[in-house]
Amino acid sequence: MTLKIRVIAPDKVVWDAKAEEIILPSSTGQLGILTGHIPLLTALDIGVMRVRINKDWKPIILLGGFAEIKNNNITILVNGAEEVKEINLEKAKNDLEEATKAVKEANSSKEKIEATQVLRKAKAKLQAAIVSNS
Repeated sequence: MTLKIRVIAPDKVVWDAKAEEIILPSSTGQLGILTGHIPLLTALDIGVMRVRINKDWKPIILLGGFAEIKNNNITILVNGAEEVKEINLEKAKNDLEEATKAVKEANSSKEKIEATQVLRKAKAKLQAAIVSNS
């Protein structure tokens, strides 16, 4: 049996395929889903979704949203998503350093919130780069 997975962003369907397993970045931690999972609705955090097709893992960066699991169908509604084709590991590390610096230098609440979002995205990209390079 397989899982039918659809990732839908406001502007397009990012992913529509079958897989054996999925790991979601839920708001309470990593959430692994296999076939036969009980129905579930969960909030998603910014992070890396990993999908196992055959024996290969494919990372996809999710920018927050919700997932519904029901009858081996997983529908994921996200604020945004990025498929990871190639991420330069060194660039991802540099982006994370710059984002960390921006959070430290932020003065207003708005700047801190925006910088923190950029930092979380940079962490997700680095994690995805590590997954795709291993």
